[in-house]
Amino acid sequence: MSSSTAPRALILCADDYALHPAVDAAVEQLTLAGRLSATSCMTTSPRWIEAAPRLQALRPRLSVGLHFNLTESHGGAAPAQALATVIRQAYTGAWSVDAMRSMWTQQLDAFETALGTPPDFIDGHQHVHQLPGFADAMLHVLQQRYTPAQMPWVRSTAPIGTLWRSPKATIIALLGGWQTTRRLRQAGIVINQGFGGVYGFDAPTPEGYGAQMAQWLAQVHNGSLLMCHPATAEVAGDAIGAQRPVEFAYLMSDAFGTLLQAQQCQIQQGPLMPLLKL
Repeated sequence: MSSSTAPRALILCADDYALHPAVDAAVEQLTLAGRLSATSCMTTSPRWIEAAPRLQALRPRLSVGLHFNLTESHGGAAPAQALATVIRQAYTGAWSVDAMRSMWTQQLDAFETALGTPPDFIDGHQHVHQLPGFADAMLHVLQQRYTPAQMPWVRSTAPIGTLWRSPKATIIALLGGWQTTRRLRQAGIVINQGFGGVYGFDAPTPEGYGAQMAQWLAQVHNGSLLMCHPATAEVAGDAIGAQRPVEFAYLMSDAFGTLLQAQQCQIQQGPLMPLLKL
């Protein structure tokens, strides 16, 4: 295959591991099917200690990261606030520096206690890792905690190509995405090469979700990251619980494999650092 037709290697990341058994099962099945690159883990979940051991058999084929969480209470088991409240408090400086650093430390400690290694990467539930104050705290804690060889890469939410034309993608980028991407580069932290997967969780069928996927794949290049939120069954009580099995059905489908081939894309598994840049 010539370089002009070489497939573009993308990172497909399933968020919310440990949220629910159906999410964990989807991550496992998609990984084994070659349809997933990474998953980000909610160490605030009361299920985390139970769910974490299943990841060991999937590594290093699957990259495993920390899904920093401030907004999911896990049914009241963890302290959390509504996203709008978290955003407002971040922009008004309501949290102390020590409090924000402590939140990062606690969730990283929980990850390492369960898996015995640093996370491969960092991102945030509802992208809270990039909010003012929390991004600074993240950089401080990572730089204090890890050597250059251990340093996780961090999710950038800067949209790929023309995906900024999506209002929701633009809002995410404006709420710290573009600014944090610049900060990470300045700090020498490795990031993904553009971001996609943003939509309104409003595709009622696998075919509808596939139409979204086709738009994202048309924009990706080597090292781009698409997020997804699959589960093998509906997750009761979750705001996007009904959409999760729709995503899973499409991602496991022959139609997705055909689309990947038609778009000359491949889902990267194994070490991801070679795809990524400062």
